[in-house]
Amino acid sequence: MPDDLDGVLDGVAPRLRALRTRRGLTLAELSEHTGISVSTLSRLESGGRKPTLDLLIRLAAVYQASLDDLVGAPQIADPRVHPKPFYRAGRAIIPLTRDNPDVHAFKMVLPGHPPDEPIAQRAHEGYDWIYVLSGRVRLALGDDEIVLEAGEAAEFDTRVPHGHASASTEPAEIINLLSRQGERVHLRETGAS
Repeated sequence: MPDDLDGVLDGVAPRLRALRTRRGLTLAELSEHTGISVSTLSRLESGGRKPTLDLLIRLAAVYQASLDDLVGAPQIADPRVHPKPFYRAGRAIIPLTRDNPDVHAFKMVLPGHPPDEPIAQRAHEGYDWIYVLSGRVRLALGDDEIVLEAGEAAEFDTRVPHGHASASTEPAEIINLLSRQGERVHLRETGAS
């Protein structure tokens, strides 16, 4: 138990503000994601309100961070990431990074996709990198489409309409590196491609 519990709690406010800023979220957007009022979030970030476990749990879920990260608990010697898979648009997504403000790494298992079916595309700010671990992946970039084989990689500006899917009815596995903007669009919005 820390000797200075009040000091630990006082250190939460700047960490919460820094996390929100690095994620590029407004207080209103964070409020929508957490169900916590804008005024409460503002007071938490300014130190005007002490955080409760309920509030910290909701914030940790949105930031995909541990409670230890939010309160600044001392780092243990174990650098391993303990990923918790989640699912979006039929894809299994496994986070491989903790809280890197610039790039987020994910392993994705793409379900089988009929080869004659089009791939949904979207454009947004950011940058993506894909590395195919197994299977084959169709990468649509605007009017162009390529098939990536296991061991191949691609990088692209996400302002170009883009999307990817397994190139067959069999699943494919990829490592996907997303810039902060790409991570917000692909993984935080419902139905992201």
